[in-house]
Amino acid sequence: MMHCRIAALMLLLSMVSCPGLALAQAPVLTETGANQAAGNYQRYCALCHGKNREGHVNDHAPSLRSRSLLESDFRTLGEAIAYGRQGTPMGGYIEEVGGPMTRQDIGQMISWLRKEAAVEPLGAEERRSFERVAGDAGIGAAVYQQKCATCHGPKGEGGTGTALGNAAMLALTPDHFLRHAIVNGRQDTPMPAFGGTLSEADIDNVTAFVRSRSTGWTANKQELRKPPPLGGYVINPQGNAPDFGELKDGRYVSAAVLARELKKKPRMILLDTRVTSMWQMAHIEGAVPVPYYANRDEAIASLPRDGTWIVAYCECPRAAADSVVKWLREEGKFANTAVLYEGIQGWVSLGHPVVAGDASKPE
Repeated sequence: MMHCRIAALMLLLSMVSCPGLALAQAPVLTETGANQAAGNYQRYCALCHGKNREGHVNDHAPSLRSRSLLESDFRTLGEAIAYGRQGTPMGGYIEEVGGPMTRQDIGQMISWLRKEAAVEPLGAEERRSFERVAGDAGIGAAVYQQKCATCHGPKGEGGTGTALGNAAMLALTPDHFLRHAIVNGRQDTPMPAFGGTLSEADIDNVTAFVRSRSTGWTANKQELRKPPPLGGYVINPQGNAPDFGELKDGRYVSAAVLARELKKKPRMILLDTRVTSMWQMAHIEGAVPVPYYANRDEAIASLPRDGTWIVAYCECPRAAADSVVKWLREEGKFANTAVLYEGIQGWVSLGHPVVAGDASKPE
């Protein structure tokens, strides 16, 4: 079945229609718009999806050349980019949840991706032909275990393929999007087309079963949190420097060591290098958002050059943080830099605490 950012924009780019994205279809792509979209892609997307949209560079991010993905409903694609996918490394990129993209930017991006892949969107009739799926989830469960579980996990937890048990994705993805992926596969990914190997009834049954994984999920409006001010990045300014010992590969600090040192209240800086909307949902206490796509000059200007330790983290678990630490070290005045090896997902999984952004006061 599918493969998304946490294992596939195939599903990563699969969020349901939502009033937040007012555009009902992708805009006409001008030469200027195409150039802007190409630049935005390299800045925001290439780190995980690849410079040439080939996919699977970091985070199991899928190929963005897939015809069956890109021909799908514009709002479904656009809202995945806009609002991200809770429970995966895919954050929201629209300005109303922290930015950095406008609705126009997102529309241009989808039009540009389709142009680069020479893909035309499905027509309304094609979408309506399988809009409502009335399959048997019980039968679909058996088909899923036989045909899908090897890649997507017996409990939808993911593996080679997308984590299909993601409640946020399932609650917001139309049936026709899911069914279209099952029938046609995802070109340039390990996801094969099942249209020739499963009956129409079993395709409906699997779709119904996958849909049943969303039981109990509730969509709530997320409150936008205010990041701390530039320059207010040092935590425990009167504390001593942390003792990380020897960094793995000269770069990485483990969650266990970072947690141990944080308990001592050291003077240091924590940089959350994910898209800002993910910092708002949860971050390591004291961390400030400096996304991997941030303006280097502005970010560097807000950091002390006195040897204060800087630890960066992301969710992938290391790609975005690695890229930020790389350019900090290239400056020559930030030698005391490290990357959290396990990333924030590993940090949480190992039982270490996180906090939500607080709009009432700067951190």
